[in-house]
Amino acid sequence: MSAERHGQNEAATDDMSWAEVTPDAARRLLIAAVQAFAERGYHATTTRDIASRAGMSPAALYIHYRTKEDLLLRISRIGHEKALEILRDAAAGEGTASERLSEAVRSFVRWHAARHLTARVVQYELDSLGEEHRPEIVALRRESDATVREIINDGVKAGEFDVPDVPGTTLAVLSLCIDVARWFNTEGRRTPDEVGALYADLVLRMVGARVS
Repeated sequence: MSAERHGQNEAATDDMSWAEVTPDAARRLLIAAVQAFAERGYHATTTRDIASRAGMSPAALYIHYRTKEDLLLRISRIGHEKALEILRDAAAGEGTASERLSEAVRSFVRWHAARHLTARVVQYELDSLGEEHRPEIVALRRESDATVREIINDGVKAGEFDVPDVPGTTLAVLSLCIDVARWFNTEGRRTPDEVGALYADLVLRMVGARVS
């Protein structure tokens, strides 16, 4: 299978709708950019590459996006906001700290597997953003860190978790989850749901929770 055909097959499985991106031409360009950035990397991708994937002329791209970096920023912002929403929903849920951490990890990992192309760009192209835009995305990452750290702190206070270093453990948990986007293969033996369940179990063991 060619790299291009493999990329097309992967793209078909990344079911991020991008419904908030309008009009349709802007959404098509953004989806094309996700595919190109994930496959080739931001710096190796040209605006001509993106427009060609979207079935448009290069000039059409500039009607909707001033620069290639504006595309990356839009992708990064929406992706980080969706990932943060997943973590916040889990943190605000009912149940013990163990149950909330399990749900946070399960949902976060499932998102990174099911939307692995999008997540690959969102999580691994941060340094491609310039100084003007990077702080906005860094701030969203810090909110994700704070959300997971709060759950772990709750578990420590309740005696559910044995975690001497909460900040370090939070970083380890998030790093473990995010890395799924780098290696997940739709042709592999585990589904996004199965990977999510596996990682939720692993993280509970990491924090010393009782696992049934």
